[in-house]
Amino acid sequence: MAWEYLGYFASALLVASLAMSDVYKLRWFNLAGCIAFSCYGLAIDAWPVALTNAVLALVNLYHLYKLRRLQGAAEPLRS
Repeated sequence: MAWEYLGYFASALLVASLAMSDVYKLRWFNLAGCIAFSCYGLAIDAWPVALTNAVLALVNLYHLYKLRRLQGAAEPLRS
């Protein structure tokens, strides 16, 4: 596989995430981009790329968890 294509795909996901106005969608697209970049970094033996994006993926998961929790707490107020 041409690993460059995975890098381009990861870049496209990150750019798309930054174009989102919905923070929830932004986090999901950014998470997908970070996972793709982590795989790309591992594939080309670029440990700084892999580790940085793995940490950023964890940050995105944390924020998605917080958003989901806040959304769940707001649900009874809407009813």
